[in-house]
Amino acid sequence: MVTRDTHLSGGPQASGRPAEPSSGAAATGAEDAARRTQQGTAYGFLAYLLWGIFPLYFATLRPAGPWEIVAHRIVWTLVLCGLILLIRRDLAWMVALARTPRRLLGVALAGALIATNWGIYTYAVLSGHVTEAALGYFLNPLVTVALGVVILRERLRRLQWTAVGIGIVAAIYLTIDYGSPPWISLALACSFALYSLLKNRLGVSLSALRSLVGETLAILPVAVIILLWLARADATTWGGHGGVHTVLLMTTGIATAVPLLLFAAAASRVPLSTVGLLQFLTPVLQLLCGVLLLGESVPASRWVGFALVWLALAVLSTDMVRQVRRGRRERRARRRSAEGGTGLTDPTPL
Repeated sequence: MVTRDTHLSGGPQASGRPAEPSSGAAATGAEDAARRTQQGTAYGFLAYLLWGIFPLYFATLRPAGPWEIVAHRIVWTLVLCGLILLIRRDLAWMVALARTPRRLLGVALAGALIATNWGIYTYAVLSGHVTEAALGYFLNPLVTVALGVVILRERLRRLQWTAVGIGIVAAIYLTIDYGSPPWISLALACSFALYSLLKNRLGVSLSALRSLVGETLAILPVAVIILLWLARADATTWGGHGGVHTVLLMTTGIATAVPLLLFAAAASRVPLSTVGLLQFLTPVLQLLCGVLLLGESVPASRWVGFALVWLALAVLSTDMVRQVRRGRRERRARRRSAEGGTGLTDPTPL
């Protein structure tokens, strides 16, 4: 039975054929998509900008040490994000998570990895190794690709192999230049790559906010033990260095949650390729902070190592952009093929 159009105007729908989207509707859809992309790009830019100036923020937390800063970061992040979920009455997922021990263990491991990453990064900033931290985040995409091969048995394309090869050469060169492996850089790159890998295996059933609450809740006992130990040893700076310092320690929760939520908003609005290219803003800004604002010196020979890493990232980014474009072409071709096969491209009524 054919359903006739109830609108006053006639058209293809009256013949039982699907109605063609009007040019106005198509234009509105395109405008909405463009607006979402612009918003997502802005959110992503802000997220990576905030992460990029973290060295300046953490430098203001002195004389607190890395252990104390990370412990406060865990506590205040949990307090802030937990309050948001409480206000939104979004706590039922915790019961479901507690009933799946395997996923609960995964969240706990993710929490341990991200706390390790935070600790290494904070130590790098407070000990005058911001440029090494920046190098770690430049290396992170290459380490992530390498982990995909080793752990997930992924097959790399030619350009990906080229990028990984150049990255290995860069790591060897920097090891020779430093006189030892760049441990801070490698530890940051590996800890975050492992964290990303574990999050990938856990899937997307937890939002960024829920995930952050679960991870910080899992490692909260460690943070509490650290703070109690520091207080017992009279080594804490909490409450003993003025109100401004105390407030700054409390803002570690805001500093952690805001960029992450901006990133989550960006990731849901823009293509992965855009997010992948924006991520390089963070280590660039960290490097500039270290050299221009915090007074760290980088020998000329070390810039060669950085240049090799940047070359590897350029190759990796080229491959990523090519794959995205190829995927778009294939989707358009399939769509045209499907439309041609069903006759939907012919607007003439029967």
